[in-house]
Amino acid sequence: MTDRIELRGLRARGFHGVLPAERELGQEFVVDAVLGLDLRPAAAKDDVALTVHYGELADRLVEVVTGEPVDLIETLAERLAGVCLADPRVETAEVTVHKPAAPIEHPFTDVAVTILRSRA
Repeated sequence: MTDRIELRGLRARGFHGVLPAERELGQEFVVDAVLGLDLRPAAAKDDVALTVHYGELADRLVEVVTGEPVDLIETLAERLAGVCLADPRVETAEVTVHKPAAPIEHPFTDVAVTILRSRA
């Protein structure tokens, strides 16, 4: 059994994209991260030190989104998953990067990439 910690709708401004305007002007990206891990030790001791502190995780994810630009949101998602898996307690990380202001000439609701990574 794997428990989950979910952080959804994390917003940060980044300068990712293939087009020069995306790199110059930037845009908002929205990140969802779902971590699979065993939460029993933290629950048994009621101790935040035994789990992933989602506030600290949010800080680290925002650092990646606001950091070094990449062309593809696939690359951004991969980097974000690496941040999630850096904690040895995390067994799996599902990361979705939404790009709601993607440069598409047609009406759309969302563009997103989801990746699932695990230790195995």
